[in-house]
Amino acid sequence: MVIDIETLEDRYIDSCRRHDVFPNSSILSSLFKAEVKKSNHELCSLEILIDDLKDADIAPLFDLCMNFDASEIEAVDVRNESSCVLNGEYALSLMRAINQKLRVVHLQDPSFGKDFLRFQEDCFNCMPNLMRLSMCDTRITNLWTTVAALSKLPSLIELRFQYWQYCNDAVTSFISSSGKSDDTADFSLLDSVPFIGEPYTYTTELTDPNFNAEDPLRNFYSFDEEVINHDVQSMVEDSSDDSEVDFTSRHHKYWLSDVFPGWSSEVPRQNEWFTLQNEDGEESLQAAFTDSNADVSMKYMSRHASPICYEKHYREFMIASLPNLKNLDNMPIRKIDKERATGIFSQYFEYLPYKWKHKESVVSILQKREIKSVHNKVQSSKHRLSYPSGKSQYFYSRSLSAAKLGSSTWPILHPLSFVGCELDKGFHPRQFEYHPSDSSLMVFGTLDGEVVVINHETEHIVSYIPSLGAMNSVLGLCWLKKYPSKLIAGSDNGSLKLYDIYHIPRKVTGLHGNFGCVTFDEFDQLTSVHVNSMDELFLASGYSRNVALYDINSGKRLQVFTDMHRGHINVVKFANHSPSIFATSSFDHDVKMWDLRQKPIHPCFTVSSSRGNVMVCFSPDDEYILASAVDNEVRQYLAVDGRLHLVFDIAPTESSQNYTRSYYMNGRDYIISGSCDEHIRICCAQTGRRLRDISLEGRNLGSSVFVQSLRGDPFRDFNMSVLAAYMRPGSKSKIVKINLLASSDHANKDDSDDLRPCPFHSMGG
Repeated sequence: MVIDIETLEDRYIDSCRRHDVFPNSSILSSLFKAEVKKSNHELCSLEILIDDLKDADIAPLFDLCMNFDASEIEAVDVRNESSCVLNGEYALSLMRAINQKLRVVHLQDPSFGKDFLRFQEDCFNCMPNLMRLSMCDTRITNLWTTVAALSKLPSLIELRFQYWQYCNDAVTSFISSSGKSDDTADFSLLDSVPFIGEPYTYTTELTDPNFNAEDPLRNFYSFDEEVINHDVQSMVEDSSDDSEVDFTSRHHKYWLSDVFPGWSSEVPRQNEWFTLQNEDGEESLQAAFTDSNADVSMKYMSRHASPICYEKHYREFMIASLPNLKNLDNMPIRKIDKERATGIFSQYFEYLPYKWKHKESVVSILQKREIKSVHNKVQSSKHRLSYPSGKSQYFYSRSLSAAKLGSSTWPILHPLSFVGCELDKGFHPRQFEYHPSDSSLMVFGTLDGEVVVINHETEHIVSYIPSLGAMNSVLGLCWLKKYPSKLIAGSDNGSLKLYDIYHIPRKVTGLHGNFGCVTFDEFDQLTSVHVNSMDELFLASGYSRNVALYDINSGKRLQVFTDMHRGHINVVKFANHSPSIFATSSFDHDVKMWDLRQKPIHPCFTVSSSRGNVMVCFSPDDEYILASAVDNEVRQYLAVDGRLHLVFDIAPTESSQNYTRSYYMNGRDYIISGSCDEHIRICCAQTGRRLRDISLEGRNLGSSVFVQSLRGDPFRDFNMSVLAAYMRPGSKSKIVKINLLASSDHANKDDSDDLRPCPFHSMGG
């Protein structure tokens, strides 16, 4: 039986009585207006104005929403037009409660806060009729999580994260030939831009003559936040491999090919870019395009862009990933745009790991593996297998990874907690390393000079070494390989010690004892230590142009190699298999390879970056070296002679403080790259194509998180750990384990109380 509107009103009043709140006059008025529309044979729509709601109004309103599907209400519009006191989480819950009859959502009040729109994979599952979605000025930045959520909208045809808008002479006449704007310019015409097909539009010149726009606005979902000031507090420390760093406001860089991709091959044009500001200080961009055939100048401006728009190849990624989309950022998507997007996507991105083109179920892959195993046993060598075995011994393990990763857009992020220590304080991790042979062990050093060995699977402390006043921040850690119970630890005050964890108590019983350690000569301002493959020697580098060589067996410093670089040597790394080969990276822009057998006076080779090098490491098989310079400059070289093998296409942020670190994952198959201002990026180490981005953000802290260090798990494919530091002063850093092959939707909710994958942009996140 269909519930009439009068009955809905009675049920709403009854619900208010049960929850001991007065009926909201705005809701009652909206129900009355809906009844009037029905009596006039108009669309029976209900408008909910969030401006008039308080948190106490939500419970009875939810009860009302539960009746919508069986009622005379045909559509529900949720709007916000001025300052709002309603909790942002309630606003999202309200939209989900309305379910399939949700038609229009327009939210623009900045009081909802930065955490208001937090994508989850199923956040749009209850909106199958949503056709037009606007999320300009939101903090969304992750391409992969965004597409995964939007793909659940089967009716979505128009999407925008910015306004690309045609500007008439009234708006643009103040622009001078030099590209500077008049301070009195009025940008009010640009502040409200309708979708294609709506009345009052300045975007008609953008519309393809052959593009048939849909009916006027039916379903509109808009999140228009105010521009957010990204000023952050400076955190001044060293800039070594895994250091805390200064932060500056990020300057986004526009990529012309991303913004107007299809026009490059069709329209001869002259490009003129202007940076403009309105009276609120918001930046805008204008491009002037001249059509040589029509001799008409068309001017376009981008307004209210979300950070996702600044991702390189953003437009192509969205078009290729959302095939039903007809319009993006107020620009129609034509056949040539789709063809270009497909080509760009295949060139710069991996849909699935290891070049897999289509998703397969884990069960299917396991069945095929079993079929192959049975056929191997029963058929003779003269017969071929009925099912191809693949080209390598890793065929099935890589297939399983592709299947699991394809279904886990939101990976599990689990901050480690530490159990078993009697200290009355928490730890402040500063550096960490996986154990080279025991898959359960990890060591981390702290800002207080402590060294802690933990079982990261059970989160129990195995060994604890207090600072005893001898060490400051532990910046250098390295396990020995042949003696897996031993490790080298170095701190920024120059202290260098070798510990045997079998001789270290698990709990603190006092402040005395040598804990089975060996003390080496100090190396001032140390930032890095590394042991060679034979566990005979180790190197130390720091804030100088020198490198010190130590003998582990005798405990003596053998030699100091001076002036190896023109600037301080940030990181030193031995090769994984050759005991005499090592590499150094410096902020003098150079990475150098050295050989101890040649008494390193002259390097084997030198390669240079355009910025200072933050770190260098060898691939697990020593075939490549990976160099990471400031601001996302990541390059891979052949270790044999230094020839450039691959430049990873990661867009710079134009920040001199955006320190970037990169390591290998899955052997040498992939690299993980983390920087201070942005995501963790996962790229194929052979092609450079990007597989995924992972963003971190603090929960309930009002503060963003930046990557201070990261390592790939040497025992588990597509697993890694990240040292995540909060930008809020006084907050503790945490070691976060990331499992890309498991979905956070199936994890224990308690696992992700503090950190979660997050698509918002923020400084340092």
